[in-house]
Amino acid sequence: MRRRTGLALAGAAILAWGEWLNWRWSRALVGNRAGASEAVVVLGYRNPQPTANVVNRWRVRAGIRSTAGARDTRVIFSGGVTGNAATEAQLMADYAKSVLAFDGTVVLEDQSTTTWENVTNVIPLLEDVDRIKIASQPAHALKARAYLRRQRPDLAERLVRADDYRPGEWLLAKPLLALYGLRTLRVLNSEERKVSL
Repeated sequence: MRRRTGLALAGAAILAWGEWLNWRWSRALVGNRAGASEAVVVLGYRNPQPTANVVNRWRVRAGIRSTAGARDTRVIFSGGVTGNAATEAQLMADYAKSVLAFDGTVVLEDQSTTTWENVTNVIPLLEDVDRIKIASQPAHALKARAYLRRQRPDLAERLVRADDYRPGEWLLAKPLLALYGLRTLRVLNSEERKVSL
């Protein structure tokens, strides 16, 4: 009985740790900037199949739900070819329109194959908006926000939180995402991991 209780407590602690880290990452390098126009950048994930995979479908849903609140919003799907004839950007846009019935403004950035390139290639599409949201798993979105800050600090001042973290969503996967995030975020310095509240 004690062993079962100990395992249950350990499991709960691991889940709580995954939730906490993802929560923190979703709030790092963002502000509270107001404005009438915004861009929601949805970052693609490797997609060798002819339709959006489970990760890209989730990222599209997070991007679409992040559009609430601004009068003039564009959704930018970013991702190039990764083994299929279609780009990640096109597959995500197709999913947004055909499955989620999204009828808002969509822009495709279909040349990127890395997160650094995602950021570099969407910069021209961000120049004229008041607010910028980056939608992905929280660690990946934080990495992209840090890259925007390195490349264009003036645009990084327009970053606000996307709706890509929700308590309990991906609950069982969050500890694994947290471990992966800790590894991939080693490229960031401590200032870039700072939580903005």
